[in-house]
Amino acid sequence: MHIDAPIEVPWKSGAWTALPAAAEEAGGRLRVTAVEGSDAWRHTAYGFVHDDEHALLEEWDRGQAVEVSFIADYGSQFDQAGLMVRIDAERWIKTGVEFADGALQLGAVVTDGRSDWSTAPVPEWAGKEVTMRATRFNDAVVIRARATDADGVEEPWRLVRLAPLDPDATVHAGPYCCAPSRAGLTVEFTSWRLTEPDADLH
Repeated sequence: MHIDAPIEVPWKSGAWTALPAAAEEAGGRLRVTAVEGSDAWRHTAYGFVHDDEHALLEEWDRGQAVEVSFIADYGSQFDQAGLMVRIDAERWIKTGVEFADGALQLGAVVTDGRSDWSTAPVPEWAGKEVTMRATRFNDAVVIRARATDADGVEEPWRLVRLAPLDPDATVHAGPYCCAPSRAGLTVEFTSWRLTEPDADLH
């Protein structure tokens, strides 16, 4: 499907993987309050399985890129928000900005039975609008990110992850957040849209 202009996905069109404490739509934005202890992780290093993240997902056409934007305005250990790409409970990717070890971290968790985690510090993104973008490319998903400052100036896209993704799988995608270590995290999502996919990897 060719997209001439970005298509905004209505917040009401998705289905939650786990209901948040609250979700309120206003002015085209969605404010989501996470349940304390919510998370997505499988086994690796920590020995536990969590599958109670708050992800608002709808089926993702591989001929489109999906983008989720949110305000990175949080600062407690493991607060996180971004984009989730999900096949099922054992095969999924969450990618976004997480507060860990004293700073905001841009990263991704790729899960196929077991989770892995990669991060890079982005303390300069605090309070900015962040956009996560995913494109399906052959047997992979390409994840990119950028921040937008208060004046509306967008950074160039940066590559976050190139990860395997079953090209024949039915995949759902959309915004997510969770708060593994506290109550009261509220994330403001500013946009969920479908756009023309990346033409190549580089």
